[in-house]
Amino acid sequence: MNDYQKYVDSAVTAALAAGSYQRHRFASLIKIDLKGDKNLVTEVDREAERLIVEQLLARFPGHTVIAEEGEYPPGDPLFRWIIDPLDGTTNYAHGFPWFCVSIGLEAEGELAAGVIYNPMSDELFTATKGGGAFMNGRRLRVSTRSPLKNTLLGTGFPYDCATDPANNFANFIAFQKAARGIRRAGAAALDLAYVAAGRLDGFWELKLKPWDVAAGVLLVREAGGMVTTFDGSAYDVFNGRILATNGLIHGDMTALLAASAAGGAP
Repeated sequence: MNDYQKYVDSAVTAALAAGSYQRHRFASLIKIDLKGDKNLVTEVDREAERLIVEQLLARFPGHTVIAEEGEYPPGDPLFRWIIDPLDGTTNYAHGFPWFCVSIGLEAEGELAAGVIYNPMSDELFTATKGGGAFMNGRRLRVSTRSPLKNTLLGTGFPYDCATDPANNFANFIAFQKAARGIRRAGAAALDLAYVAAGRLDGFWELKLKPWDVAAGVLLVREAGGMVTTFDGSAYDVFNGRILATNGLIHGDMTALLAASAAGGAP
């Protein structure tokens, strides 16, 4: 058994419980609060997080937890769970069925386990460091599509895009011209899972949080893909700019991002 499999197994149990709850409450009347002008949080986010954290800490007491909705006492710095209980809250609140649970684990400073669960399609994505990436038990590989004009990309926009010039608009226009198409579905964790599954060929976004990307980054890497910052340098989950691809189009995407930043993209 992979050294990290026990962590994935526990994360799967927690993700399935949270996803089942989300599916049960979907399209029902729920309480919605604002964390900003456009950033929503619902009672479903909070309850899903409680379900996940309680299960993980019962199995691994003393581990550190970083999660989107709550703050937790510091634990063992060598084992850090990074949790988004409901990625795609805006979709969920509007009855748009595109959201997921995302649970990642850092062990000794490296991403070691990741689980992403889409409860509406019942697709369970899992990965362990050195053990590969899977969807419902089937091994995943990134796509082999290139060049950029033949690819389908994913992205998103930050909540403050109406007020901050760092809004991804210029990048979007540049890639819309260069690629076959772009999808902006509203759940970064699922976008990364789709890169791992070969359904998307690349994904870029800025201003994401660690819980948005931790599990997905490991999935892409274990499926044979590449994850860096916009300029191609080493990426960690606390970096706000992520580029994840099948590897074949990585250079083209970094070049276009650089040109866009310089104002010279076509």
